[in-house]
Amino acid sequence: MKSTAVIYKSKYGSTKKYAEWIGGELECDVLENSSVSADTLKKYDTIIYGGGLFAGGVNGFNLITKNFDAVRDKNLILFTVGLADPNDSENTEHIKGGIKKAVSPELYEKLKIFHFRGGIDYSNLGIVHKAMMAMLVKTMKSKDTSELRDEDKLMLETYGQKVDFTDRNSIKPLVEFVKSI
Repeated sequence: MKSTAVIYKSKYGSTKKYAEWIGGELECDVLENSSVSADTLKKYDTIIYGGGLFAGGVNGFNLITKNFDAVRDKNLILFTVGLADPNDSENTEHIKGGIKKAVSPELYEKLKIFHFRGGIDYSNLGIVHKAMMAMLVKTMKSKDTSELRDEDKLMLETYGQKVDFTDRNSIKPLVEFVKSI
């Protein structure tokens, strides 16, 4: 297999878990975003980048966008990690729309994108994320129950708790894609 690296930025741990699972399956380098430079990126034929979804963007993905000239000839795979259920096409379309706004059209066309579900431990959230989640829950509680999606109802049920939706089996399509390159 060509040289491959999984590069990730993880705030609460789910993205790191997925990066390590993918790296283990592909027997490739797994690197934390802060240890990677443009020169590091140039060493690999395939770059898999993983980041959590925050406010419509992918955590740390500017590493790739800022160094696109150095990686434009590489195989570029992006995986996102968030609370939204990736089996819901409305969620994935929303995520793709956010990515499309954040990157150049050329980079977007080059990316193969995968989405994974993470987890949340409210006791570990920073103040900004706690406030954002509180506002989201307040908004959902103000809606009629019939307007809520199943995912919204689950969020209301588990608000303030620790929940983990990570699933090792969900990486299979990404791993198979990379092995087919």
